[in-house]
Amino acid sequence: MARTPESKVMDIQIIEIPKKENPKGNIAIIENDVVPFEIKRVYYLYDVPSTAQRGGHAHKNLKQVLIALSGSFDVVLKDGKSTAVVTLNKPDKGLLIQSNTWRELENFSSGAVCLVVASEVYDENDYIRNFREYINYLKSSQNS
Repeated sequence: MARTPESKVMDIQIIEIPKKENPKGNIAIIENDVVPFEIKRVYYLYDVPSTAQRGGHAHKNLKQVLIALSGSFDVVLKDGKSTAVVTLNKPDKGLLIQSNTWRELENFSSGAVCLVVASEVYDENDYIRNFREYINYLKSSQNS
């Protein structure tokens, strides 16, 4: 069965990360029942200059949850029809990004750390790194 990319921007989903509060410091727990996919890769972005932009791509299949472990940053989501901006600034909230959604990360605060929990291992063939190619991919997938 062929996958048809759909508009995902308006389906923004914030995931509550379970936490255990303790006067000595809180702990947040991410397990496979917290995210709606099997976790296959985890990485984080740090020391990102405030003027830098990360992301700037879409994934054909991969899904991600982004979490601001420290500081804050904006996630710009696009689907060719709509644009949404989500500010992440709490370590117990994660932004679910579905496949076929363009994402750009910007406005990193000093000391910001972005944790990424991904549904797949790295595969360069899953990336669409040019926005025009992304739009063409969506159009061609909808027509097939």
